[in-house]
Amino acid sequence: MAASTDPRLGLVAGEASGDLLASLLLQALKTRWPGLTSAGIGGPKLQALGFDAWWPSHKLSIFGYWDALKNIRELLAIRRQLGDRLIQDPPSVFVGVDAPDFNFGLEQRLREAGIKTVHFVCPSIWAWRAERVHTIKRSADHVLCLFPFEPELLERHGIAATYVGHPLADKIPLEPPRDDARASLGLGADEIVVAVLPGSRRSELHYIFPPLLDAARRMAAQRPGLRFLVPVAPGLRELAQALVSEHGHGLPLTLLEGQAHEALAACDLTLVASGTATLEAALFKRPMVIAYKLHWFNAWRMKGKALLPWVGLPNVLARETVVPECLQDDCTGEKIAREGLAWLDDAPRRERLRERFIEIHQTLRCNTAQRAGDAIAKILGT
Repeated sequence: MAASTDPRLGLVAGEASGDLLASLLLQALKTRWPGLTSAGIGGPKLQALGFDAWWPSHKLSIFGYWDALKNIRELLAIRRQLGDRLIQDPPSVFVGVDAPDFNFGLEQRLREAGIKTVHFVCPSIWAWRAERVHTIKRSADHVLCLFPFEPELLERHGIAATYVGHPLADKIPLEPPRDDARASLGLGADEIVVAVLPGSRRSELHYIFPPLLDAARRMAAQRPGLRFLVPVAPGLRELAQALVSEHGHGLPLTLLEGQAHEALAACDLTLVASGTATLEAALFKRPMVIAYKLHWFNAWRMKGKALLPWVGLPNVLARETVVPECLQDDCTGEKIAREGLAWLDDAPRRERLRERFIEIHQTLRCNTAQRAGDAIAKILGT
């Protein structure tokens, strides 16, 4: 059993991106409290740090109303069982990492039971669904924010919040290790490499990977010699392989087991699904085409809720369109290929983008682990 000075952490991280963020946080907390123990829902990166995963994070890898409806019974059962277990044996603090639709209901229940709750990653209330601020207020004792403009917004509604920067900005070097990454992936120094990141949810692969593969096929037809790398999230290899066989047969394409950072460091361009991966691509200073498509019902429900003209994090942080977004009806192989080839043809534009991404990287790099640890220590009164 851990000493009294070492906290017990309850934690839920959904999807590959949440698993990555949570693992970086947990690494820092274990440095601060070597005897810290943690359990809940997590993926392979958390488990590699000794996290006790009662359920794997891919159970939460869904998006939108339609997918949630299809999986609602299982999700509610998991949340109920997890809540029961945490209330019966309370942790020192509970941290919900992203996955707001799952975590907020759990956090509210735990908070009502007297357990301190922290939500890591402020939902994009500045972009859409501003009404969610009331749910945050009921659910979280404290919110750890990745972006500098978020705490003030939350504090206006009486929600305690701390800007901690983004852990990926600390982890990813300002100058990406292109040559090392290429060597580790068996790529030549002069090859033109395109990283294709279709998302970490099954639904994203179904809707986004086919147009990305179509774009790759069109680009390869115009530029023989292009190489394509596809990092695949845990548990999705079989589906990815099936989609490649159907939509990308004959492409010079390699499926990778994870290795998204290696692919981004090695590539000249990325075709990427909207989400955390777009920020990772920006931190690797890579030009990108952002793509997103979802079930028509989800798209209909979300229509009109957007508060900003962008969905991609690089554009949101830059407060202007610095990279193209191909969304829903515009998420076609033809348009994505056209935008991708435009990047490859314009070296001055790529250099301007790199300089802008360096500025964003430096803004987000502020020792997230230390700041988050300080905030959690303050909540614990240690």
